[in-house]
Amino acid sequence: MVDGKEIRLKDIWPSDEEIDAVVKASVKPEQFRQVYIPMFAIHEDTGPKVAPLYDWREMSTYIRRPPYWEGALAGARPLKGMRPLAVLPDNITTDHLSPSNAIMLDSAAGEYLAKMGLPEEDFNSYATHRGDHLTAQRATFANPKLFNEMVLENGKVKQGSLARVEPEGQVMRMWEAIETYMDRKQPLIIIAGADYGQGSSRDWAAKGVRLAGVEAIAAEGFERIHRTNLVGMGVLPLEFKAGTNRHTLAIDGSETYDVIGERTPRADLTLVIHRKNGERVDVPVTCRLDTAEEVSIYEAGGVLQRFAQDFLEESAVAV
Repeated sequence: MVDGKEIRLKDIWPSDEEIDAVVKASVKPEQFRQVYIPMFAIHEDTGPKVAPLYDWREMSTYIRRPPYWEGALAGARPLKGMRPLAVLPDNITTDHLSPSNAIMLDSAAGEYLAKMGLPEEDFNSYATHRGDHLTAQRATFANPKLFNEMVLENGKVKQGSLARVEPEGQVMRMWEAIETYMDRKQPLIIIAGADYGQGSSRDWAAKGVRLAGVEAIAAEGFERIHRTNLVGMGVLPLEFKAGTNRHTLAIDGSETYDVIGERTPRADLTLVIHRKNGERVDVPVTCRLDTAEEVSIYEAGGVLQRFAQDFLEESAVAV
């Protein structure tokens, strides 16, 4: 209020013409030339030569050369002789698959970081170490609230980040089981219930299982984004038909599994279960590669491999 009169913003706000006049008087082309001409000027660099590739540091626990182009991820996925890494209930979340909480000293990741010389107060969280696969891998199924139905105690499922290595039947910490199977080059599968992969769209929920050697996941249903992430990592999502699940099939984790059939969008494939007693069970499942593009990505080995193929093909045409 001024002298009893109400003043509104529109009364003091400058007009477009007044603003244009101030800009014209204050902003000059030379100001931009002084900044951008030197920025884009070509000059000879006489300084020290720098390698064109990033110089990866072997002892880094935050950023490490990713393994997606080599090792198991670069090889074929025969989808034969797979052993279950876990048999899981309904509503498995991405936090079960790859937690992002603080890293504890007695965890697999904590023990690794301690061996790398990192003090416990600097462990931080799993989420901050996503650029180092050797740390992030150890978060796979590291949630202490996990119920892996392969691990029983007094007839009940034992809670924890645990797995049962077959054919020995030995129960151990999940990461140790993964290491054991990796050393054996044993292909793996995950059997799960409904709504597998719900929750936040955490990339390591798909990366972790693929780096562990998981080739396929057979579930009663998938969360939409996580299913897409699995395809992007070259993991085959398979969906049980209505009325079929791990209970009706009497799955206990001692089996081995094959997948038979041509992988086309939402095709009917056969999940072959080889039981320990020699029995064979053929189970119809739906291939959850939902589009031709997803089939192409999966067959390439994942979205990165597909991108590399496209890039090389375009480069060859350009030459």
